[in-house]
Amino acid sequence: MKGSKLAVVALVVFGGIGCDQVTKEVARQHLEGRGTLSYLGDTFRLTYAENHGAFLGLGSTLSEELRTLLFIGMTTVFMVGLLVWLLRQPKLSNMALFAFSLILSGGIGNLIDRAVFDGGVTDFLNIGIGSLRTGIFNVADIWIMLGVFLVAASPEFWAKDTPDEDKPADADSAEETTPG
Repeated sequence: MKGSKLAVVALVVFGGIGCDQVTKEVARQHLEGRGTLSYLGDTFRLTYAENHGAFLGLGSTLSEELRTLLFIGMTTVFMVGLLVWLLRQPKLSNMALFAFSLILSGGIGNLIDRAVFDGGVTDFLNIGIGSLRTGIFNVADIWIMLGVFLVAASPEFWAKDTPDEDKPADADSAEETTPG
């Protein structure tokens, strides 16, 4: 089981990173300097942007040193921790394994951009109707959001904890020694 878990994680993570990095490279080559391209009655837009902050540019006004510490340093620590935790969990549903692997994939995809492109992440997707629109995002962001949604929908998220500490320590031995 452990080998198959590693195989699933590796396949999802490397596949997700690959899709993310290829789409970002295409965006850099074909969208930079072109303005906004609109499709499906302006529901779907392609707009090149470099995001030096977190989600929706949050933190982009911080100093470069603090952004590097937060968005590269802390993200690296979190991604390594998530990978170790994921591989050490003995009982995760397939959906939870897939979901956490997606989060890991998206986090690493954006981390690669930050390390290679002076702390910036390439964003290029935007959807919406009229003035109700998303921020500009990328494929890694899709993986992260899909992973978070699937984690929230996984059985482990909603299962009640039944710790062994609720059970008296000698409950098993009491049953065996009780005269009947």
